[in-house]
Amino acid sequence: MTAVLDCNISFIGGGNMAQALIGGLIARGLPATRITVSDPVEQVRQLLQEKDVQVTEDNVAAIQTADVVVFAVKPQVLAQVLKPLNGLFAGKLVISIVAGAEISTISKLLGTDQVVRVMPNTPALVQTGAHGLYATDAVAEKDRNLASQVLAATGLTIWVNTEAQIDAVTAVSGSGPAYFFYLMESMIRAGKNLGLDEKVATELTLQTALGAAQMAITSSNTPAQLRKNVTSPNGTTQAAIEVFDHGQVSQTIQAALAAAQKRSQVLAQDLSDSVK
Repeated sequence: MTAVLDCNISFIGGGNMAQALIGGLIARGLPATRITVSDPVEQVRQLLQEKDVQVTEDNVAAIQTADVVVFAVKPQVLAQVLKPLNGLFAGKLVISIVAGAEISTISKLLGTDQVVRVMPNTPALVQTGAHGLYATDAVAEKDRNLASQVLAATGLTIWVNTEAQIDAVTAVSGSGPAYFFYLMESMIRAGKNLGLDEKVATELTLQTALGAAQMAITSSNTPAQLRKNVTSPNGTTQAAIEVFDHGQVSQTIQAALAAAQKRSQVLAQDLSDSVK
C-alpha cells in the first residue's frame, strides 16, 4: 500500500462501489483529505463529507490535483461525463469501473491511454470483493501495481491477459454473487418445505455458505475434492448430488455463465457504438 498512500485519488461518481473503495482506502491508511469525490447528488456529497473526504460537483476541479482518477459512473452517462474532460489527464492514471466500457472507448473520450479497466463485484461493499483488471502495454508496471493497491482495499485483485477476458470475469465474479444468492434462496425455500422455520433455514443456509467458502479458500484441496470428501457412498449428500446430476445442474451453470459472457460482450459493443 506504500505507493497509494502517497497519492491523491479522485472519484468521478460517488455511488456504492466508489464508497466501498473509499472506505477501504481510508481503513488502510490513506488520509481522507487525499480523496476527492465529484457527484451531482447533494445527499451523496454530504454523506462523503462526513468522512472528511473532499467533495464537489465540478468534475474538472476534482481531477486537477489527482494522481489517480477512478471513474464510477453509469454507462449511459459515460460520454456526457467524460467528453468535457478530454486532454486533462497528462501524468494521471485512470481506473474505470464502468460496466461494459472498453479501454478504447475510455481512451478516445479522455485522450489518454493510461487506463486500467476493472470488473468489480458487490461484495466489495463488505471488503470481500473479487476484481478482474486489465490494461494495455501502454500502462507501466508501477501504475499496474498502483491500480492493484487501490482495488485491493476492498478485496482480491486478479489481472487477466486480454480485455476479452473481462467478459468472462463479468460472467464468473461480476454476476457471480447473484448465483450464490439464488442458491441460498432455493436452499432456504427447501428448508421451509422440509419443515424448518424460515429463520432457522436462513441462518443454517447462510452460515453453511460462509463455512464452505472459507473451507475452499483455506484448504489445499480443490472444491471438487472437498465435495467428494463430504459425499459418503450411499449417504445423504450423494442422494442430493445424484438429483443435481440428473437435472444437469453443472451443464446448466456453464450455459448460464456463457450467456452472461455473451451479454457482457453485446453491452460493451452497444456502449462503444453509442459514443462514436
